[in-house]
Amino acid sequence: MDGCQSTEGDLHVVAAAHHIVKALGATKNLTDDLRKILIDLDTHLSMITSNTDSKGGRGFVDVEEQLKQAERKILSWESDPREASEYLEAVYEIQTLVGGLQRLSVHENRKQKELLHRATSALQTAMSRLEEELIHILVQHRQLFEPKHMSSRSTRRDVVYDESFVSVEDEPAKETSSRNCPSDEIGEYIVDLVRADVIPDIKSIAKVMFTSNYGPEFCEAFIGVRKEALEQYSAVLETEELGIEDVLKMEWTSMSSKMNKWTWSMKIIVQVYLASEKRLCDLVLGDFGSVSSFCFLEISKATILCLLNFGEAIAMGPHQPEKLLRLLDMYETLADLLRDIDTLFSEEASSFVRLQFHVLLERFGVSSIAAFEAFQVAISSNGSLYPFPGGGVHPLNKYVMNYISMLPEYCNTLNLLLKDQHVDVVDPDNGPNLSLSTSCPMACHLQSITSSLESNLYRKSQLYKDEALQHIFLMNNIHYLVQKVKGSELRLFFGDEWIRKHNGKFQQHANNYERATWSSVICFLKDDNPGSSPVSKLTFKEQCRGFSIAFEEVYKTQTSWCIPDPQLREDLRISTSLTVVLAYRTFLGRNPAHIEDKCVKHTVEHVEKLLLDLFEGSPRSLRNSRRW
Repeated sequence: MDGCQSTEGDLHVVAAAHHIVKALGATKNLTDDLRKILIDLDTHLSMITSNTDSKGGRGFVDVEEQLKQAERKILSWESDPREASEYLEAVYEIQTLVGGLQRLSVHENRKQKELLHRATSALQTAMSRLEEELIHILVQHRQLFEPKHMSSRSTRRDVVYDESFVSVEDEPAKETSSRNCPSDEIGEYIVDLVRADVIPDIKSIAKVMFTSNYGPEFCEAFIGVRKEALEQYSAVLETEELGIEDVLKMEWTSMSSKMNKWTWSMKIIVQVYLASEKRLCDLVLGDFGSVSSFCFLEISKATILCLLNFGEAIAMGPHQPEKLLRLLDMYETLADLLRDIDTLFSEEASSFVRLQFHVLLERFGVSSIAAFEAFQVAISSNGSLYPFPGGGVHPLNKYVMNYISMLPEYCNTLNLLLKDQHVDVVDPDNGPNLSLSTSCPMACHLQSITSSLESNLYRKSQLYKDEALQHIFLMNNIHYLVQKVKGSELRLFFGDEWIRKHNGKFQQHANNYERATWSSVICFLKDDNPGSSPVSKLTFKEQCRGFSIAFEEVYKTQTSWCIPDPQLREDLRISTSLTVVLAYRTFLGRNPAHIEDKCVKHTVEHVEKLLLDLFEGSPRSLRNSRRW
């Protein structure tokens, strides 16, 4: 009798507590955690009542009614955000019911076993619907973005060729401008990949699914949607999955373009997209330990490995000279991104990504050195069978100087890569004025390159049969070399003494040209002319005739010669005019009585004007001279 009274008293206490919990649960503005606590307590109280009732024969009436209400909410929910809290309450109730029923013995009570089966089935349905809702939210509220830097890429001078310069002998170089902005222009640019206002909903789904032991299902759905989003964005950046064989078979123009895109894509994906993806994973899954890092790795590794595989194929070679600038871009990109990669993939499970980045950086360094060495060898070994027409600036000279004028942008990288590479610098030009910039590894290699170039140009000059044209060719090419150094950052690596010395070189060739060309012409105008012995001294008429023939032959030949630089051309014309016109005026001045003779074919003014036709690169005769 006392036992029955005690049980009845306990039930009154439980009922009173149950009433209080129900009242508190109806209060608005409860936090999710507090609401879950009340739901758990309400369910436990129902389980106590049901357990007591089952002993008294009344069974699990309250539990079954609570389960029915929860099932109704789960099955009737239509993905309405306004009803989401009620849906989650129903899920929490079923979670607690399942836990409570599992703690009771189910061997002696068929009703209890039936309710546990129903509650478990309802929980599975709830999890399935939450997984669908998670996918819906991630897809519908995904935010597409285009970083502001993508639409404003800065362009820098670059030199790209359809073929190696070795195989396009005597063809003008093709120049384009396409170097992209450095990584510091992108900087840290975190964006919302999913609308910020739905993050709390995603976190709530994660919390419910993880506490229901459905964490793997949440991760699978989350990874699937986010991985697809990253793949779609990679497609926007035109990142392709290419095998090593595909890369090795590529034409240079296509390969150069893809190397350029790779550099840009790697910066954007790592510094913008993956940094933003990492933040999203941490926001949603940061409360679940290493789960956030696991999901981030699974989302990103396919895209990262695709980019790394392309880089591996490029680093494998062959190491043609034209690849150097692109390889340096790729090297610097990886070097700039190492800290980001080490931060994004800091967990032990993702150490293989960090390792592959570091290995690829080293391989890019080795490949860059190999391409640089191939560039040096190609310059010294480039040969010609025929002289370059007109004696102008040789395409090899243009190619080399345009190429190395890009290298100062990579000064720090090249100094790092070349510091242990031996180089022979013959006759250094800076002597006591040696500075850090003119003696650094890069400067030594640049000076070695131009030394090889000069030697090659000298060999090419020997292909001309006319000594005067040899000097015109060397004057043009050394002047071009000096102007490229003076007009760019190369000046820092060559120094003023090098420039002074090479100014003297091309001026000496100009003087040598004048002697080789005009000495034999103006010798007819001297008193001690070729026939100046008493027996064979030339008459005035013979002197005029000899001068005219010699002058006209030079005119006919040297109007086809070329001095591309307008100032250099004008300077040489003035210098020539001072020599030739002065000698001719003096000659006629010594013979004033014969000036009107028919043998005087050219006046001083005519000679002066005809000299202005020289070095234009188009052959002329006196009949079609624009000056005559």
